Amino acid sequence: MPMLGGQELLVIFLIILLLFGANKLPELARSLGQAKREFKKGIEEDEEEEEKKKKEEVKAEDKKE
Repeated sequence: MPMLGGQELLVIFLIILLLFGANKLPELARSLGQAKREFKKGIEEDEEEEEKKKKEEVKAEDKKE
């Protein structure tokens, strides 16, 4: 898959500007940033839960021995 260059990114930005308008761009960027943060937070919480389960399994195995 080819990488996007500067000209391609500029064209994409101009199309987005035409579709949403200059007033909506800050709001759109803010909502994308918030969604990214929430996604990262969900992934981190899931990883923490998995680590906690693994620790509990190890403790259960230690008690059996």
